[in-house]
Amino acid sequence: MKDQDHTKLPTGRDIPFLISGILGIGASGPIIAKSTMPVPTMIMWRNLLGGLVMVPFALKRKEWQSSQQRNAIKWSAIAGVLLALHFICFFLAMRFTSVATGTALTATQPIFAAIFVRLSGGHIPRKAWSGMFIAFASVVVITGVDLNLSFRSFQGDVIAVTGGALAALYMIIGSNVQREISTSTFTAVCYLVCAATALPMAMLARYPLTGFSSYEWALLIALVITAQIMGHTMFNLSLKRVSPAVVALVVFFEVPVSAILAFLWLDQKPPAGTIPGIIGLLIGCGIFVVRSKR
Repeated sequence: MKDQDHTKLPTGRDIPFLISGILGIGASGPIIAKSTMPVPTMIMWRNLLGGLVMVPFALKRKEWQSSQQRNAIKWSAIAGVLLALHFICFFLAMRFTSVATGTALTATQPIFAAIFVRLSGGHIPRKAWSGMFIAFASVVVITGVDLNLSFRSFQGDVIAVTGGALAALYMIIGSNVQREISTSTFTAVCYLVCAATALPMAMLARYPLTGFSSYEWALLIALVITAQIMGHTMFNLSLKRVSPAVVALVVFFEVPVSAILAFLWLDQKPPAGTIPGIIGLLIGCGIFVVRSKR
């Protein structure tokens, strides 16, 4: 963390990885809102399937021989627990409040990521902080957050912010452990532990694990392809070279994507501030990557 440039722009293959991540994660909110599958059940199946996809690649690597690799695997398991808690917060937020507002508040993770980077000894210039807050303010403009919310919506907002903090911790751990192990090993362990964490939650709450309609299974498969493979896995690939603070900042762009898809799929009309908010988001991100030497 200390020797990494936390405001350096992504280059090369990391750019398509991040674009894929934005599109994949952006699709998750509307898909979740459209599904009636219980939250823990959806988390379990989503991560189980995503983890099984990565297992063959992880086994081929055989990254469990050195003590450093075994330690990294332990931290990957911890990241899996954090990811499960993040998913629970995010999924619940989609049910308690609007897709746009829940997505926006969950996207506070760049701010938490920057705080965690700073606490771990990393340096983020003052100008970069101002750019980050401009970007977040723009996200609020995009969502058109209503201050006169119901108590249910307020609960959803608190849950969403908590999910943002948990996502930042998961991303920080992912960045660190991938110095010792590959993305395939990290994601295989992380996703499977996440599924194992969600399973007892579903069983204790007596939620069904099977018996859903073909439509619900189709939504689940769509969620695995978009959010799990295109989204989280591509973001994790970029974390090998890009600072978690920058990757988390890129996640801000899921908000307009999610709002547009919610309009197309759920008829949730995007607020008037969408275009100005996107412009502000671009300006804020631009300021973030202009490193201050002061």
